[in-house]
Amino acid sequence: MPAAFVAPNTGAKSILYFAVHGLILGTIMLEENLQNALDKRVSDNSLRKLGFTRKDWGAQGELGSGGSRLISGTHKVHEELEGWLAKFHGAKAALLFNSGYDANLGLFSTLPKKGDTVIYDQLCHASIRDGLRLSAARNFSFKHNDVEDLKTRLGQATGQVFVAVESVYSMDGDCARLDEIANMCEEYGANLIVDEAHATGVFGKNGEGFCQELGVDAFARIHTFGKALGGHGAVVLGSKVLREYLVNFCRPFIYTTALPPQSVRHVWKAYKSLEDCNEMTMLKDNIAAFKEGFSGSGLIESESPIQCVVIGGNDRCKKVTGELQKFGLDVRPILYPTVEEGKERIRICLHSFNSKAEIAQLCELLNGLLKELI
Repeated sequence: MPAAFVAPNTGAKSILYFAVHGLILGTIMLEENLQNALDKRVSDNSLRKLGFTRKDWGAQGELGSGGSRLISGTHKVHEELEGWLAKFHGAKAALLFNSGYDANLGLFSTLPKKGDTVIYDQLCHASIRDGLRLSAARNFSFKHNDVEDLKTRLGQATGQVFVAVESVYSMDGDCARLDEIANMCEEYGANLIVDEAHATGVFGKNGEGFCQELGVDAFARIHTFGKALGGHGAVVLGSKVLREYLVNFCRPFIYTTALPPQSVRHVWKAYKSLEDCNEMTMLKDNIAAFKEGFSGSGLIESESPIQCVVIGGNDRCKKVTGELQKFGLDVRPILYPTVEEGKERIRICLHSFNSKAEIAQLCELLNGLLKELI
């Protein structure tokens, strides 16, 4: 039987939430908790609200926001982009952050409370783990993409439960088993949080991400602008209550200077370019060309632009990468301790602008170098 969830003491007896026809009201309960915290701020006359800066600084003002979002750093373009992103990604609300690291740090340090449980894929990004270090909730990992291990962990969870995954994993390039994980979260009343950093601009009809491609609903999604979009910053997508809660309680959002309007406009322009370009098709063709041309062992199965060849050993990785770089091929070694010892690899990021000749050259050289190592 799925784990029970105990509501906070409301002065009456506690309420137990159990599965009913495979559904648990965990997300509803979380929304109520967030709203209660906001209501207390209202009653204390301490609710924070975003307001616009009054001064129009012209072109020079585009280079700086003028302060934090809650003081003088919110410009009209910030809220306009947030509204546009919410619609583009099919969410109720959106909130901009200065980077993907800040977004994860803020979300995971703010939402889970003492007595709650966060279960994260063991390959989740350092920013998620760093956020959890600042949280009073207990947390533990489950084996990478192992839904059965996740199920075991969910059965041990207490309080409000959060499950954190990446839609595309940065060091392996493989995709999460999102549909299965989402179903498991629904069964156990857990709140799914998905980092879409490496899926933005790659998956979905117009680059909306892997969740939208699969039709998966999540409590919160994080999209970053520094990968396919070539910009800076990130956005957290979720409910209106989540947005307002983060504005009021998320320290990495509250106590930092806002993104400058110039950066926000660049992100918006990059997003709009996704709606009418064929670069996603070109990118998928290049991914297929690499996988067809590479014949060596160690390739991690991936449908994303991140293609990794596990070689093992820091020295071996450096040697192969160095030889490839002599031919102008910009591939990078991923070494221990960034990855597990023995799983050091060459990380290849394919782009839509890579030519078939470049990909063929890479495959030919890499196949030859790996044969020399055997």
